[in-house]
Amino acid sequence: MSVFTDVPQAPPVAVFKLTADFRDDPHPQKVNLGVGAYRTDDCQPWVLPVVKKVERLIVEDQSLNHEYLPILGLPEFRSAASKVALGDDSPAISENRVENHNGVFTDAGFKDIRPYHYWDANKRGLDLTDSWTISRNLFVFFDSAYQGFASGSLEKDAWAIRYFVSQGFELFVAQSFSKNFGLYNERVGNLTVVARDSENLSRTLSQMEKIVRTTWSNPPSQGARIVSKTLNCPELFAECPADARPAPIQTPGSGTPGTWDHITAQIGMFSFTGLNPKQVEYMVKEKHVYLMASGRINMCGLTSKNIDYVAQSIHEAVTKIQ
Repeated sequence: MSVFTDVPQAPPVAVFKLTADFRDDPHPQKVNLGVGAYRTDDCQPWVLPVVKKVERLIVEDQSLNHEYLPILGLPEFRSAASKVALGDDSPAISENRVENHNGVFTDAGFKDIRPYHYWDANKRGLDLTDSWTISRNLFVFFDSAYQGFASGSLEKDAWAIRYFVSQGFELFVAQSFSKNFGLYNERVGNLTVVARDSENLSRTLSQMEKIVRTTWSNPPSQGARIVSKTLNCPELFAECPADARPAPIQTPGSGTPGTWDHITAQIGMFSFTGLNPKQVEYMVKEKHVYLMASGRINMCGLTSKNIDYVAQSIHEAVTKIQ
């Protein structure tokens, strides 16, 4: 009898299961539209030239070592990340009401927090600025995982965050640099905390230090150093907008029933095709085009080499499967 006998089997994480199935598929025309990675025309994750440059700088920097970082992370990364979210001229920063914290936000005693993924709206091409209802009873949590991938501008994509700060809200902003820096396996994260004043901030940070100590204890440095050096150096930062400019893709017309304006109107990395679960199943099993059960696709997975095949596969799915 094993002590692990009663441990239940957990269901697989959908997007990683999809990727595993894709890898095991020998079909020559298989396409992976599941995982959210910015890709080249060869369907490989794109490494930003500026990231390659900074990695070389880090390797050659003899002042760096593998000493523990401060418990809340690399200070220059934390500062730069908050400025990207809130803006250099943010009153919250100038009034010392802002701090931040590496890693993934975990339950720290707050109840009924419902994170609103701002970029989800952008993925669907929606503009929610006119429909937001501001309530002083809300605690606001922004999940900023795709800043720069909605409009192409870091500044424009941070509008909602900065608006709420300007209205006097206390809030959390969870940032990920996996997407906009292409650091998918570095897991570079930051939690920016905007408090009413520095005294409330200090007590909040003390609790976060306790949480860190009992979870991951000390954050990794490599990804944070790459982002930090890029954001804090004007010359390197200036290379980012040109790096992130996507190549245009022309969507072919196939006479497919229904309206497909939402595909060309969407902004950001993802789009919801509108395919139902049975049509998605047909796409995966019969056409070897891998997408989420919700019908969501990573637009960056479409290339000049596979877009005609994907469009024809969608046409078949829609016309054959109801």
